Amino acid sequence: MKNVANIISISRIILLFGLFFTFNNIIVFISIYLICGFTDILDGYIARKTNTQSVLGSKLDSLADLILFLVITTSIIIYLGEKILVFIPGVIITFIIRIINMGVVAYKYHCFGILHTWGNKLTGLLLFTAPLFIMFNKIQLLWIIVLVAVLSSIEELIIHLTSSKLELDRKSIFK
Repeated sequence: MKNVANIISISRIILLFGLFFTFNNIIVFISIYLICGFTDILDGYIARKTNTQSVLGSKLDSLADLILFLVITTSIIIYLGEKILVFIPGVIITFIIRIINMGVVAYKYHCFGILHTWGNKLTGLLLFTAPLFIMFNKIQLLWIIVLVAVLSSIEELIIHLTSSKLELDRKSIFK
């Protein structure tokens, strides 16, 4: 029972890599995609309920979130083509700040870590809805995702620069 949450996280990572091969089959893609979303909620819930939260589990969850970001970005590029170009500057800004965040964490704390702030969670939730926005032709709603992603990246950077220790579960800049 101790490793159930981590096994679910690892399963999600494997499923996410599988999504790269399902872009041309929307039903399979959405089915696996929704399973990944459900397991993202499930692993954390199980870890908290069984009191088996761990640094490894937190890092697996962050890794899965990063892979999900890559899958969503790839799927959006495939489905939107040239229409995506208008969002590229915001995505690049977010990506650069996220890379800086990882560099600060590596330098300051000698490890890998992405914070589980409310802003990052909101970004993840909104990012998770992006393919649905696209399916229902609500492409302009992607601007909300870009804005929240930039702001949550900046918040995380400020937290890293002002904190003396790495707190993966820190909820916001306001503690």
